[in-house]
Amino acid sequence: MTVPPVAPRAPLTLTVSDEVRTLAPGFTHLAIEAHGLVNGPSTDDSSALLDDAARRLAVRLDGRAPHEDPHMAAWRAAYTAFGAKPSRTRNSAEALAKRALADGGLPRINTLVDVYNAISVAHLIPVGGEDLDLIKGGMRLVRATGTEDFVTAAAGEGVVEHPEAGEVVWCDDEGVTCRRWNWRQGPRTRLTEESVNAIFLLEGVGPDAGLEAAGAELAGLLEKFSPGAHVTVHAPR
Repeated sequence: MTVPPVAPRAPLTLTVSDEVRTLAPGFTHLAIEAHGLVNGPSTDDSSALLDDAARRLAVRLDGRAPHEDPHMAAWRAAYTAFGAKPSRTRNSAEALAKRALADGGLPRINTLVDVYNAISVAHLIPVGGEDLDLIKGGMRLVRATGTEDFVTAAAGEGVVEHPEAGEVVWCDDEGVTCRRWNWRQGPRTRLTEESVNAIFLLEGVGPDAGLEAAGAELAGLLEKFSPGAHVTVHAPR
């Protein structure tokens, strides 16, 4: 009996609403699609990447606090524009950078998350990873109405939250996947040790974000850690 071939998934659509473009005219994002990945627990190699990223960050900052970097200052302005308090609700890159410089260092999650966290810290760029097989429909960056569902966990139990009206969120057809732009990812689409297909989003504000260099490095690392994976880098938009 011949098994029919599995139809390939159509490329994921990513859209940014006009409202978000108006809020932050300098916003750009770069997407990397990867199929046939191999994930698992953190390794010595992925841990070494995180340690090296912390060293690279320290060189870049040269004694400054992360929020004093021009790219992080641009992100703080974008967060302020939709009503968030950036000193309390930090973008993911600034939050990771603070952890990288602290005594405890960066957390070890799993191989794929370690890899993209290392790129985020080394380049001081918000980077997120989503399981392509768990995303429903396309992904959209919008200003929330306040009625969207954000499924998260509290005390080990699933709970449903709702973003504030006007908050910038990533969402798919089922609900919010990441709140306050890139502040907190929901567990529904996160990368686990069983993930094999993923989308990685690198986000920047302003002309000097450095998305292309960071994207090229991330793509190379994905191919190194998952030999045989099919990795496609899409141009910044």
